[in-house]
Amino acid sequence: MAERGKEEGGILLYYKYTYVTDVADLVNFYESNCQALDLLGRVRVAPDGVNATLGGSMSSLESHISAVKSKSIFEGTDFKLASCDCPSNIKVAEECGFTSLSVRVVKELVTFSPNPLLQSPAVSNAGKHLSATQFHSVLQSAGSCSDSECNDSRAEKLILLDARNIYETRIGKFQNPYVETLDPEIRQYSDLPAWIDKHSDKLRGNSILMYCTGGIRCEMASAYIKSKGAGYENVYQLFGGIQRYLEQFPDGGFFKGKNFVFDHRISVGSIDAEIVGSCLLCGSSFDDYSSRCRCAYCRMLVLVCNDCQGKHDGVYVCELCKKHGKGAIQVTSAEGLEATADPFISFPEEPRVHGHTRSKKLRILCLHGFRQSASSFKGRTSSLAKKLRSLVEFVFVNAPHELSFIYQPRPSGSNSSQLNTDFSDSSGHLPPPEKVNKKYAWLIETDSDCTGEKNWMKADEPFDPLQYQRQTGGFEESYDYLKRVFVEQGPFDGILGFSQGAAVAAKLCARRKANGNDLQFRFAILCSGFALSSMDVKYSSINCPSLHVFGSDKGHDRQISQGASMELSRLFEEGSSAVIEHQMGHIIPTQSPYIDQIKAFLQRFV
Repeated sequence: MAERGKEEGGILLYYKYTYVTDVADLVNFYESNCQALDLLGRVRVAPDGVNATLGGSMSSLESHISAVKSKSIFEGTDFKLASCDCPSNIKVAEECGFTSLSVRVVKELVTFSPNPLLQSPAVSNAGKHLSATQFHSVLQSAGSCSDSECNDSRAEKLILLDARNIYETRIGKFQNPYVETLDPEIRQYSDLPAWIDKHSDKLRGNSILMYCTGGIRCEMASAYIKSKGAGYENVYQLFGGIQRYLEQFPDGGFFKGKNFVFDHRISVGSIDAEIVGSCLLCGSSFDDYSSRCRCAYCRMLVLVCNDCQGKHDGVYVCELCKKHGKGAIQVTSAEGLEATADPFISFPEEPRVHGHTRSKKLRILCLHGFRQSASSFKGRTSSLAKKLRSLVEFVFVNAPHELSFIYQPRPSGSNSSQLNTDFSDSSGHLPPPEKVNKKYAWLIETDSDCTGEKNWMKADEPFDPLQYQRQTGGFEESYDYLKRVFVEQGPFDGILGFSQGAAVAAKLCARRKANGNDLQFRFAILCSGFALSSMDVKYSSINCPSLHVFGSDKGHDRQISQGASMELSRLFEEGSSAVIEHQMGHIIPTQSPYIDQIKAFLQRFV
């Protein structure tokens, strides 16, 4: 967060489900207002509403609230404003998006399901709101639903349902020994509808009392439960979430532990200092996520106490991955025999994946752009490789489609003595084909002739910056080729794609789960990328940690527009994607602060 002198700082959270008639106009409002007030954080604007988490001085946040209230669509919005100190941990602030302002357009305010065919429920049918006092009163009645808030028969059972992710519930939750509490133990919010479907019998015919951090997740989830029809009518939700409850009951009331928040505060507790979390490794009481320890498989946050962080190599497996059989890592013993090792214990040799020894550096497969090659891309990224040499090992391969050489004759009447070609010398004459390096592509136009012959072809038209939109063929050939690369040269921790290579890498991310073990990697870096027209995916639906690097609206990238790259970034899950915008053109920047941001992203996977 920016320096604000001695002025008191704060965090503001609010959301509003409402019909937004002019999304672009609302985005412009947020960008101008937040920049003028020096606010940092995240704003998501969708046709169905707005969700904002902002930080700044208290006076600036109050001014922002006044400006938002002046818009009629925000009538009745619950603005949750809390004072707090400036970030003490810059790593956490960067990861939470509180070192910059991000205003993004999304298709839906929250992604309720990973299935693009599943229509989100109408929030107009959401469960009835209960104030913090009403919610507390219902819990105090220990399951009796005879009061005015739950006016159904006493025969009905009261169920307390936590709509948050498992890593949130592990440090704090509502507890009442007389009320059955259901913790779905989900990794992400989009897993909740499947859990509801699977456990619908437990919910049918009962009164459901739901809660989450600030309320937004309960809106959609409660509506989904009610959409199931008869037997699911009595659904209630805590208005303002845990935050409003703790404000009303500063001693914690029925809430024990800390409330996990998605900003640099990490968590917020009551005056009761009870710790309900425990270390993943030794089981001691612990509830601090500031070290940002993550599962080696799924990258979910895990609790690892300070003592255990010092004793182990940072290879952690979360309880969900262990539950699904990922609790052990295959290593090779000194005698060359495979043995099962405790993933939390150091071992002398590196883990093996598909028979290859895993390097201490991150191995990244690099996919070049259109009309480039492995060698040319290696040259273009030499500065990047040098600055990341302690972290990564780049592996370069040629794309499978070899291209003809293209030239454009000089215009009639031109004073230029040079032909406009890919490889013409100063006199304008074409060099002999055997002196020319081959050029390759991952995607080609459907009528392209990729015979592999070193023939020169006259361009049909001048350079068209939108030519990538016509390059829609050849992906399956590239995909089959990359599967062989993974087998023969893998394993790879991640993929780095540039321009057309980034578009292909993004599609690999979308296919990652659907194709089992064909292509295994943990993250993607997509530079000057764009979404392929064949990628039939919803916004925020690709579940793969990703870093998107591209030119800003003044970034001078003549090949791929800022809008195209931004559109690609929006296809990835919001919580796992990061964006770096620069003003360096159609390149991968290696200057500060860009290189520092790239390093920070990669450090998550070391």
